[in-house]
Amino acid sequence: MISIAIEKNLKVYKGRHVLKVDHQFATGSTTKIYGPSGAGKTTLLKVIAGLIQPEQGKIMVGQQCWLDTANGTNLSPQKRMPGFVFQDYALFPNMTIAEHLAYATSDQQWIDRLLKLGKLDTLTDHKPIHLSGGQQQRLAILRALAIKPKVLLMDEPFSALDPEMKAELIAGLRLVFKEIGATVLIVSHNPQELDDWVDNELYIA
Repeated sequence: MISIAIEKNLKVYKGRHVLKVDHQFATGSTTKIYGPSGAGKTTLLKVIAGLIQPEQGKIMVGQQCWLDTANGTNLSPQKRMPGFVFQDYALFPNMTIAEHLAYATSDQQWIDRLLKLGKLDTLTDHKPIHLSGGQQQRLAILRALAIKPKVLLMDEPFSALDPEMKAELIAGLRLVFKEIGATVLIVSHNPQELDDWVDNELYIA
């Protein structure tokens, strides 16, 4: 179980907005997160990852406390170790596809499996500049999965994929999520694309 109760002040074009989330996510579940632009969906993922600190709140992952502003607990992202698929991919320009995954794990069998899942197994020596937007996005997903995270945070992870590739990738991802026991949170501007396979939803106003 992941338990989140946080408040974070946001700067928006109309002034200020307070992101308030009080929610529990069952272990191994997949949840879509949606809501209007500027509501704080991406900020929520970054707070969970430890990249942004909220004004107040508490995050529990199982029996481990990741954040408790009341007593000063705030685990670093390196100790939280979530998988994170950034909206802008955040790939390393000087690394090849193979190097991106080898940087995350030394398990070559797992790497090979991920490469086939993302249909990037024939492009392992390519750097991001030589990849299409969809290929870069798939690499970002595979890199996040390489560490077999118990918490996987995905920010608009399918926006650059055509419907056929998206459907095929999602089918493969669902099996992987179940196998590694990941609790998955997916921010989407098109939540309908996730309706057929997510367990829960969280609307952020």
